[in-house]
Amino acid sequence: MTGGVRRIVALADTDSYVKWAAALLEALPDDVETELVIVETPLAVSAGQLRNALAGTRIDPETVRRVEFGEVPAILDEAAPDAVLMASRGPVVRVLAATVASLVPRPVIVTGLPGISIPATTAAMLHRTQCDLFVLHSTREVREFTELARHRGLAQRFALSTLPFAAVARTADRSAGGTDLVFASQAIVPRERADRVRVARMLVAAAAADPTRRVVVKERAVGGEQQTHRQKYSYPDLLATVGPVPSNLVVSHAPMLRALDDAEGLVTVSSTAAIEAVARGVPVIVLDSFGVDDRLINPVFVGSGLFGSEDAVRERDFRMPAEGWLADNYFHDRAADDWVAQLDELVALRRGGVLAPKPARERRGGRVRDVWERKLAFGRHDRSLAGAVVLVVGVPLRFVLRPILRPYHRRRLRAA
Repeated sequence: MTGGVRRIVALADTDSYVKWAAALLEALPDDVETELVIVETPLAVSAGQLRNALAGTRIDPETVRRVEFGEVPAILDEAAPDAVLMASRGPVVRVLAATVASLVPRPVIVTGLPGISIPATTAAMLHRTQCDLFVLHSTREVREFTELARHRGLAQRFALSTLPFAAVARTADRSAGGTDLVFASQAIVPRERADRVRVARMLVAAAAADPTRRVVVKERAVGGEQQTHRQKYSYPDLLATVGPVPSNLVVSHAPMLRALDDAEGLVTVSSTAAIEAVARGVPVIVLDSFGVDDRLINPVFVGSGLFGSEDAVRERDFRMPAEGWLADNYFHDRAADDWVAQLDELVALRRGGVLAPKPARERRGGRVRDVWERKLAFGRHDRSLAGAVVLVVGVPLRFVLRPILRPYHRRRLRAA
């Protein structure tokens, strides 16, 4: 990789982003030095989540450093990376990218989304304005984000990488003849309690339909652990409210890679685990009980042939995706992946001293707004006096102004 990236540091926080960052680093050539660093935020991974997220990769959890926001400049100054991978939620990326962009010389800033990213959203790009390269995972995602950026007048460079979870899954061993029905839980899909109770009852019915085979509810957090999205109604709690639970219905916190080892099939509303399962040769049902809607993150599955009903789940009528759907949706020819080549190009520009600056998006509020957003992103892990002052003043003011300003912001986005 002469002349290309030699060292890259990933800054990550939540479970899904840590898993994504680790798998993406695994895709780099062996001569690239990599480091994964956990930046503490209110939703940062626990030790158990970290072990699960790194399953199937060569990264030893014991080598992963945890740092506070204020330590990031010193960590990067010590590491002197060619590039920094921003693997966090949008508000955290916004703050971290501004910090990294202030370094001299600044590293190339890479970012991306840790799973299914259809529909493309303006917010995902606005948070990542200062990033040089935005990694996506299907030809459809690249096409739709590129078109949205053009429509919104946003300058962003997109690159294609095989979804790293799928790449890792393809290399994993799997014994034939799995018997588990694995349900991939999601924190906010569906969101309403009544809908989640409906799913819980469906899982109970599927377990009762065949007591000889397990139904496994795959959760991503044990009580008290956080996720990328805050979960209000967990399935273990809901199952306790719906009546007797068959003994063959179990809850698992094992890595998805391990859960799929014994899977006959996977059920989900829209989890990226569906792509991971297909990569392992495990058939899938994408539950259609709640329709097809952007809020459910499931329009990407239209035309896949994976949608199925609750009856299909009880009957274990799993299926593999239609051939015509695959190439445009996460199963393109890996020769089309260009994120490493684009990263090399940007690193070469950096070394030549001609890497174009990526200024932050201009917004009202100036320095006060920056401090406010940093405090919201990092919570108690932002220990600055300015953050404490802004929090005391800003929270009551935000409570008053939010319902007044929300319609204005919605109209502005629609008009953009």
